[in-house]
Amino acid sequence: MSGAVPRVAIGTVAVDQRTIGIGEVMGFVGPYVQLRPLGGGKEWDAAPGAVRPASPQERLRASLAVANARSSRSTPGSGPARLRSAMPPEHPPGR
Repeated sequence: MSGAVPRVAIGTVAVDQRTIGIGEVMGFVGPYVQLRPLGGGKEWDAAPGAVRPASPQERLRASLAVANARSSRSTPGSGPARLRSAMPPEHPPGR
């Protein structure tokens, strides 16, 4: 089974490294991992090789972004919570 991409477990908070989205793993459909934004919303499909478990810091930042959006009565977008806006300038995502 060498070369196999490790799968994240259902219920894990994970990062889609292609979209820089963070969400909860809801399941697997075909070759894709299905993620749902932490604040709720539409699930999206991510390539398994692009999904990794979120670090404790990433989980906290995403959870705080959802809580702040709810407290200000703004509606979080239907897309994934973006890490880009939560990351400090010294750690910009990118390649």
